[in-house]
Amino acid sequence: MRCRECGYYTTRWLGRCPECGSWGSMEKSEERGKSRISPQSHPLCITDIPVEEEKRITCGIGEVDRVLGGGIVPGAVVLLGGDPGIGKSTLLMQLACEVARSGCVLYVSGEESALQVRLRAERLGTVVPGLYLVCENIIDNVIASIEDLNPVLVVIDSIQTMYQPELQAVPGSVGQVRECALKLTALAKTRGIPIFLVGHVTKEGALAGPRVLEHTVDVVLYLEGERHHSFRILRGVKNRFGSTNEIGVFEMQGEGLIEVDNPSRLFISPQGVDVPGSVVVCSLEGSRPLLVEIQALVAPTGYGTPRRMTAGVDYNRVVLMAAVLEKRVGLSLSNHDIYVNVVGGVKLAEPAVDLGIALALASSFREQAVPSRTIVVGEIGLTGEVRPVRAMEKRVKEAAKLGFKRAVLPGVSLCPGESAGLELQGVNSLEDAIGLLLRG
Repeated sequence: MRCRECGYYTTRWLGRCPECGSWGSMEKSEERGKSRISPQSHPLCITDIPVEEEKRITCGIGEVDRVLGGGIVPGAVVLLGGDPGIGKSTLLMQLACEVARSGCVLYVSGEESALQVRLRAERLGTVVPGLYLVCENIIDNVIASIEDLNPVLVVIDSIQTMYQPELQAVPGSVGQVRECALKLTALAKTRGIPIFLVGHVTKEGALAGPRVLEHTVDVVLYLEGERHHSFRILRGVKNRFGSTNEIGVFEMQGEGLIEVDNPSRLFISPQGVDVPGSVVVCSLEGSRPLLVEIQALVAPTGYGTPRRMTAGVDYNRVVLMAAVLEKRVGLSLSNHDIYVNVVGGVKLAEPAVDLGIALALASSFREQAVPSRTIVVGEIGLTGEVRPVRAMEKRVKEAAKLGFKRAVLPGVSLCPGESAGLELQGVNSLEDAIGLLLRG
């Protein structure tokens, strides 16, 4: 018996497939006895394997090259996920156009007609002679087109629309997605052709389909952003050829996704006005320092249980900072509502923003503003100490470049040679930082 949804085999009939959980999907099949014999691979000593310099394809979009680790590796399979309408197809169309200026690129569309893709290309200004288009859903036909054209890059939009006719499952099911992804991966490795796959996401924001899909590909990228904000962040969560800490920042405009050379200017408000509850922090995303404004609102609760709401920072981290403020500094926050937001919708996960969150909460609670042109950096422990963070010199230089005058840092990280023209002030505890910035 075989499951038509995921391809699971068993010797007896089952009402529910133990692999994918589908009911009534088991059917008779005689394909199990067929053997697929492939040439045997012989073991090689690792010292006998020739080492060649890695050659990458520059895609012409600097932010994408940064996230990929310096460019596209031949034979790599890249999976790009993101919410509907976030700009996945737009970004890959622009990428395909840039690569097509120096080679042949095949764009496979399983969701749109040829006319729709052409109209989108006209709007983005990506109509170039080296870009070829095929609208196809059958995976064997797609592979045949790739073998005939032999392009330098292939884009599959999307993997959930591809299907294998021999499998009696609908397109997008676990079995179909897994089979199609494995065939495309095998083709990429044997031919050395990089392939970009567009993946749908679930309501929770995770990539739809089998988990084996993420294990099969070489690179997994997510395109993030809020629907009501114009910027988009390309983030790598898996990369066999580079770091997963880098991000690429884009701004959505009428002509497509435009690279943002200095993203810090997007995430901080114009300085000059001191507002309680607003603090600028410097977070390190990969090798890029990013200045971001954190805003907090602390107000007496009107209900029995105070509310805690966050956007852009971890909820548990904010609750932890509130507990440290109450225990170590003496701020009575247990009967106050707390709201924390990161300006611009960017998401921060680095512990270096702890000091900024705590100071924003204290500033709003005391109705005292942190002086403008000041950045704060530091991780906070449960005892209220301010702990050092990495790459402090990069953060200080970025702040100086954007016109900031003062930086509040962990005391052990203080180094006069890294000032870059800023006034550096060290603090050893959260209480010291509040006393320094929120006097009176």
